[in-house]
Amino acid sequence: MPVPHFDVLIVGAGVSGIGAACHLTRECPGKSYVVLERRERIGGTWDLFRYPGIRSDSDMFTFGFAFRPWNEPRVLADGPAIQRYVEETAAEYGVDEHIRYRMKVLRASWSSAEGRWTVEARNESTGRKQRFTAGYLVAGTGYYDYDQGYRPPFPGEERFGGPVIHPQHWPDDLDYAGKRVLIIGSGATAITLVPAMAQDAAHVTMLQRSPTYIMSLPAEDKISEALRRVLPDDLVWRMARRRNITLQRGLYRLSRKRPGVVRRLMLRGVQRQLGGASDLANFTPDYNPWDQRLCVVPDGDLFRVIREKRADVVTGRIETFTETGVRLESGEEIEADVILTATGLQVQLLGGASLEVDGEPLPIAGLVTYKGVLLEGVPNASIIFGYTNASWTLKADIAAEYTCRLLNYLDRHGYTQAVAYASDADRAEDSVMGALDAGYVRRGNDRLPRQGTHGPWKVRNDYLRDAPALRMGPINDGILQFRRGPHAEPVPAPAGAEVPAGR
Repeated sequence: MPVPHFDVLIVGAGVSGIGAACHLTRECPGKSYVVLERRERIGGTWDLFRYPGIRSDSDMFTFGFAFRPWNEPRVLADGPAIQRYVEETAAEYGVDEHIRYRMKVLRASWSSAEGRWTVEARNESTGRKQRFTAGYLVAGTGYYDYDQGYRPPFPGEERFGGPVIHPQHWPDDLDYAGKRVLIIGSGATAITLVPAMAQDAAHVTMLQRSPTYIMSLPAEDKISEALRRVLPDDLVWRMARRRNITLQRGLYRLSRKRPGVVRRLMLRGVQRQLGGASDLANFTPDYNPWDQRLCVVPDGDLFRVIREKRADVVTGRIETFTETGVRLESGEEIEADVILTATGLQVQLLGGASLEVDGEPLPIAGLVTYKGVLLEGVPNASIIFGYTNASWTLKADIAAEYTCRLLNYLDRHGYTQAVAYASDADRAEDSVMGALDAGYVRRGNDRLPRQGTHGPWKVRNDYLRDAPALRMGPINDGILQFRRGPHAEPVPAPAGAEVPAGR
């Protein structure tokens, strides 16, 4: 059976992969492509996670795609709404017709002799392995392991009489109505679960080793709703998007320059929301704002259920599980009927697939990223990696746009290959997520690409600088090398003005 060949092969049909495919449709209309997706549906993260209250932790005006407005009033949308938005976007651009489901990518191998990628995947419906070839590879898989979340062992947990569940593997038949629920963790998942489960549970306790910064946002954008009465929806969306991008960036920069000021402002807001219902110490982290990602709650829903005594927050370390709950090192016992381990994610790139160039395995953690999109020494490949300090999709969008510009540049000049090479002076020790000190980043440090010390090798996490550079900056910047045909020597790229993709 002949091996199917495509101009571009995209791994993943979540936000990153679908966005990349839509950009290809818009900006490289002559390119053939296929999307390989392991799951049975579009959506990635938003199809995987099914726990109560699952929602975005970024505003939807910036989390939505730049080319397809989010026109619902909700600022933080729930998981089903986001999954539906991604599905509808794929259908609008015909991307859904290019997806092959239940295909787990096992290996991606570049051959200089053939000038193409060979991708081996396993059809998880039949168990059979299949091969595909492509001129260009796009990894839109995100950065964590879909099979297994981070789940540290707890002493004595076999003694507990009830279910112990990680939210990444939420059972459809879990009945927690009228029961005492203990949630271990303090990140976005735990903070989402508490108010959602408090509606039906007898009581919910969030047990944390250390607090997280939590900020309340309006559930709906009243400004945009008012403007829609007099202005077109598309204009209102663009205004909201620009406003929120500016606010996100402003808060992050102020947090870096004046962390004490931001810390005081955030804690004052929490204190007002709590109304004395909980000790402020439970919401006072020992690190500066944006050393770890901020958590947001719509209309202060977490604080509301604490004020109503339907939930509480406890700070402490677990000594052991007991038959009826957990005992802390302080001696305090927390009784529970159901325990949820919202303890985080495991980092994994390319969905766990291996990467090879000319038969040599490449450890991704040893590679430096170029413009946060390409990997050094890896020809014709983009890795779509979003922001850690703003909406993921902001960077995913412009990374896909840059990829399309690169593909069009290769076609205009008759090139078949592009590759970036880094020198030792370009390398830094930090990973591409080095700006965060979160536990999952530390645990996954040996699985993440590196960033560089300067120029296009350095990850800036700054949309206002990255967007013009990736959308308008020269493709031929003196670093990328280009080739015509297999085994060809690098050729000098013509200098001169360039135009954005599709023109």
